[in-house]
Amino acid sequence: MNTPDTNGLRFWQRVAKLYAPFMKSSGPLYDRITRRCLPYLSADMAVLELACGSGQLTFRLANRVERWEATDFSDKMVAEAQKRASLPNLTFTVQDATALSYPDSSFDAVLIANALHIMPEPDKALSEICRVLKPEGLLLAPTFVWAGNSGHRFRAKLMDLAGFKVLHRWNAAAFSKFLEQRGFSTLERDVLPGGVSPLCCLIARKS
Repeated sequence: MNTPDTNGLRFWQRVAKLYAPFMKSSGPLYDRITRRCLPYLSADMAVLELACGSGQLTFRLANRVERWEATDFSDKMVAEAQKRASLPNLTFTVQDATALSYPDSSFDAVLIANALHIMPEPDKALSEICRVLKPEGLLLAPTFVWAGNSGHRFRAKLMDLAGFKVLHRWNAAAFSKFLEQRGFSTLERDVLPGGVSPLCCLIARKS
């Protein structure tokens, strides 16, 4: 008997080889996210990336810091990203964002892009992010948000049918409040136009 794909892992394993080619059309959006994130990165930082996928932001940002740990819970997605890896400061590993293997206060910043809204338990991921961040460490959390109009609801339904489950449909203000209630202070919140829905490029500091 097939068990439910409650955390979406089977979906991401299945689409791993197709993901990088599919995401090429979103290049301009990822360029805009990169420009928002770069001012918060510096050459002496250790950064943890969660849900790196096939490296859409990894390869745009990793060369700006001392150490970049790119992780995903899908080993097949990590394998696809590793095919493009060439930076000496970049490491790829398979990690569960809700149960990280790193010691407390290991990183200056954590990047988690377009993942919290599809996690069954984003609270656990944020608790782990808080734990591995240094005091006053940064959270870079660009995330698709939803305006609640009929067009967005229809697109979300199509995504659900395809196996891509959107579990949390925050608007930008609700997403910011969600993070602030879990130990972060918002530094910047910009809403960018996205393909499926708007994207909230939110930068926060560990309180």
